Amino acid sequence: MKLDPFYLIVDSAAWIARLAPLGVKLVQLRIKEMDEQNLKAEIAEAKRICAGHDCQLVVNDHWRLAIETGCDFIHLGQEDLEEADLGAIRAAGMKLGISTHDGAELRTALAEKPEYVALGPVYPTILKKMKWAPQGLDRLADWRKRVGDVPLVAIGGLNPERLPGVFGAGADSAAVVTDITLNPDPEARTREWLAATEKWR
Repeated sequence: MKLDPFYLIVDSAAWIARLAPLGVKLVQLRIKEMDEQNLKAEIAEAKRICAGHDCQLVVNDHWRLAIETGCDFIHLGQEDLEEADLGAIRAAGMKLGISTHDGAELRTALAEKPEYVALGPVYPTILKKMKWAPQGLDRLADWRKRVGDVPLVAIGGLNPERLPGVFGAGADSAAVVTDITLNPDPEARTREWLAATEKWR
C-alpha cells in the first residue's frame, strides 16, 4: 500500500476535527490514559470525522476497541505486539503498522507482514523518554534496504526543514506529534507540513 507522506499523530478526536479538514489524509489516534467507555467513544468519533474527510485513521494500541468500532488500521509497539491477538486483527481485515528501534525488533515486525514499519526516534524528541539514542538518517537508509517493499515511516523530532533528509534516506512517510500539537498555531503548522510533503505524494 502507499502511505501518505504526512502522518499526523494526535491524542484526541478533537485534534482530528481541527486538522483533518485542512487536508490531512493519514492520522493516528494515540491515547494512553482513558477509561474504556470514553476511549471507545473517542475512537468512534475519530472514525466518523476521518470518514468525512477521506482521511485514513490508524488506532494506536487498542486493537480490541478498533475492531469493535469497525476501524481498519492498527498501530502496535513492540510490547503491544507481544500481547495482541494478531490472528483476530487479521481476521477482522485490519491493516497493521509496527514500531521498531533495533534489528531484533525489525525482524519481529517483518515476520508479521505489516503494512508499514516505523523507525524512531530519528532525531531527539521531547515526546517521551526513550531508551534509544536518536537513530539518524544513516539508520533510516539502512532500514530502507532491510524492509524491501514495505513502507517505512520515520518518527521523532521531525519538522518541515528535516523532511528532505528523511525522504532522501528512503522514508515513505514522516510522522509528527509535538511539532504541530505544541505549535502556537497548529493549523498554520499543519498547512506548512502539507505543503512541504506535497512533492512526495
